[in-house]
Amino acid sequence: MKIAIVDAKKLEEKLIQQLQKANTVINDYVKTQIQFYEGPFSDVLKRNIMVAEETGLPLCQDTGMVEFFVFMGYNIVFTEPLEETLNNAVKKVYSSNPFRFSVVRDPVYERKNTFDNTPAVVHIFQTQREDVEVRFLVKGGGSENLTKLFMASPSADLQEITELIVNHIKEHGAKGCPPLKVGIGIGGSADKAVVLSKLALTRSFDEPNADSRYAQLEKEIHRRLNELKIGFQGLFVGPTVYSVHVEYAPTHIANLPIAVSVDCYLCRKGVVRIEPDATQDI
Repeated sequence: MKIAIVDAKKLEEKLIQQLQKANTVINDYVKTQIQFYEGPFSDVLKRNIMVAEETGLPLCQDTGMVEFFVFMGYNIVFTEPLEETLNNAVKKVYSSNPFRFSVVRDPVYERKNTFDNTPAVVHIFQTQREDVEVRFLVKGGGSENLTKLFMASPSADLQEITELIVNHIKEHGAKGCPPLKVGIGIGGSADKAVVLSKLALTRSFDEPNADSRYAQLEKEIHRRLNELKIGFQGLFVGPTVYSVHVEYAPTHIANLPIAVSVDCYLCRKGVVRIEPDATQDI
């Protein structure tokens, strides 16, 4: 068997570039949506984009908690522990830019800031691929607070599933700085469904589920959510959601976990791919 060796420093350098870009340069799709928006505060949103690009200041004062999704070949090894590399990239970006530190070490008793925005949240998936793909979300606190897990009846039909999601966004969507990108995780265990809903947010805006049935479900939920007319920043003008994405997994016969995660109107995300530098027989 051959192991493939990835230079951790090269990965770190690529991540630094993309993390900085995600916080300061608007996604092209989102930029187009904002340019076409002519409702309340449209001039402020457009100026915000320009100022961020010209000055390197962040697009939002909440520069979030970084969440990574790493897809890697089963035979790949790194020149240092992977989580160390990911956290080093976050630390360097947030410490060398005017980005807010938003992470507290202890969630209940002390809530003291770590002062470098680490640790990040890391999910690792081993696959048959021959390289490494790192997707990430810059997840603000407002959108994260809209995360919801439903343990539905396993007999729930498509209408019931849709209503759960639509009603949740109807009640809380305006709090997440819409238009939203909506990720839905269905199946697995409770924790797996939530991870799937986050993973769904890393998909491209125009990337439907490969299964035509789930792609149709995405379309229907997207249509229903935009009928809510929550609009930009909850001001009733423009779309409520940009897109809806579903990820699913096998589940227990007695369960039907359904998780919902959302991204705010900025949809700060990125992806880095890196090839191994060498191989070695073992």
